[in-house]
Amino acid sequence: MSTEIQEMPEQGEIVLATVTKVMDHGAYVTLDEYDDIQGFLHISEIAPGWIRSVNRFVKDGEKKVLLVKKVNAQRGDIDLSLKQVSKDQKKQKLKEVKKFEKGKTLLQNVQEKAKLTDEEIEKLEDSIYSKFDSVYDAFISIGRNGIESVKDLKIAKKTSTVIEDICSKIKLPSVEIRGIMEITSNKSDGVEIIKKTLLDIIKKDSTVDITYLGAPKYRLSITSEDFKSAEKLLKPIVEEIQTNIQKKKGTFSFTREDSKKTREN
Repeated sequence: MSTEIQEMPEQGEIVLATVTKVMDHGAYVTLDEYDDIQGFLHISEIAPGWIRSVNRFVKDGEKKVLLVKKVNAQRGDIDLSLKQVSKDQKKQKLKEVKKFEKGKTLLQNVQEKAKLTDEEIEKLEDSIYSKFDSVYDAFISIGRNGIESVKDLKIAKKTSTVIEDICSKIKLPSVEIRGIMEITSNKSDGVEIIKKTLLDIIKKDSTVDITYLGAPKYRLSITSEDFKSAEKLLKPIVEEIQTNIQKKKGTFSFTREDSKKTREN
């Protein structure tokens, strides 16, 4: 007789589940992250108001992000809710799952290329989780900062070489914030003043790109790993350009455009 205890989710936890059986009064699901143990989604927890047909909201085989309402470990009952999951919670959960799946794929690549045993790859995974929230986050960090940034994990040379090679091929997620500058100068050498001011900025910071759109407009874009750091870079750059142009009796204005986020591969 098996003495292994089935791990159960906690009340209030957000989980990913697969719908296995839809009925008039609700739906049975299996929890993807808990070895497919079964939970129940009652009709009253599917959507607000009166529901004529459960099938309108959940279908067999669908993946759903759910809230764990109640857990009875002794009976093995798990009551779930769909209507109590916010859009932000759903988005965050799906992002976490996506990261986890990417991490699994990356570890599989490492195992194949470094010819590691299951036990060795498990030890590597445990080591990574001692420092990072996910395997994917670890590989992105190595891609940005180099393998030396995780030397405290004491990864074997053969394995670290493989990881470094894999990380070098990952397209790092980034954000781009942009705006339109309108710059004029009525001086005889006004064009040269503007050109020199903008070139000096580009030379100082490789994250900055300036595109000529046709006088008097120029697009300023800054690429960084997240919006917070990009915004931090933007303000002093705009202020420097404005100050230098106005010192030379030119005019300057800046209008923000929509920001962009690259897709994470």
